[in-house]
Amino acid sequence: MKRFLVSTEHLEDKLWFRDDDDFKVGMNFVALCAFKAGVRIIAFILMSNHVHFVLEGTEEAVLKFINLFKSMYSRYLTCRYKAVETLRSNGVDIREISNEGESLERTVAYVVMNPVAANICFHPSMYSWGSGACYFNPTAEKGKSISELSLRARQRILHSRCALDEHYLIGREGYILPISYILVDRVEALYRTPNRFIFFLNSSSRAKIRLEGDALPSFRDQIILAAVQDICQSLFRKSELNELDELQKPVLMKELRRRFSADTAQLARVTGMSYANIAKMLDCI
Repeated sequence: MKRFLVSTEHLEDKLWFRDDDDFKVGMNFVALCAFKAGVRIIAFILMSNHVHFVLEGTEEAVLKFINLFKSMYSRYLTCRYKAVETLRSNGVDIREISNEGESLERTVAYVVMNPVAANICFHPSMYSWGSGACYFNPTAEKGKSISELSLRARQRILHSRCALDEHYLIGREGYILPISYILVDRVEALYRTPNRFIFFLNSSSRAKIRLEGDALPSFRDQIILAAVQDICQSLFRKSELNELDELQKPVLMKELRRRFSADTAQLARVTGMSYANIAKMLDCI
């Protein structure tokens, strides 16, 4: 069976996931789409403005999975935020993973280390929105079987009427636990020992970014996004960013940078403004 790394392009001026509720829906859609497309998930990560999957299956099934995931999640965003989203046109890169050497070990490590490289957490197991906590973790949450839920409760949690494996487990936060469907045994057999797994995590390109970078930004996009409205209200007596004039917006950017150590790219993601425009604002302050 072939294995693939599937990655979406980084969105520069918008977010896939604006808060934890969005992430929970995304987590459920991963399980739903994998079941419907007939692929097996080896590893994955949901980041604020992009996603990565390590999948096992045919090329056709892998393409079906990512197209279905983008389509379902885009519909959810449109419904929740009453705005036309562009995730369906978000570019996707699909690369077959070589069976030679340690390609798969390095690919899995690269994917799960994304939040560590972004300085969101110190170890992949500390990040909820992916498979990093599934491997070599004897204390992983067990959850309860989805079969225990009524049909109405299941549809409310999953935002879908799609069929699903009855053995999948729902966690206390209301989403399908990745341990239900991730190929945990396969990954652990691949690395053989926890120490070897840690070695690949620490030697991944994402780890090098974390160690060699300037440790910015250190706050999740969702935290800064939630603060924007409060800062607009406290500084300008305005309810949202769109109400600020051209003199007030640079002041807001400066305040976000000061409070959260946010860099230009992060400010572009959370505000929806262009990178060039924000860079110009910060330069003039």
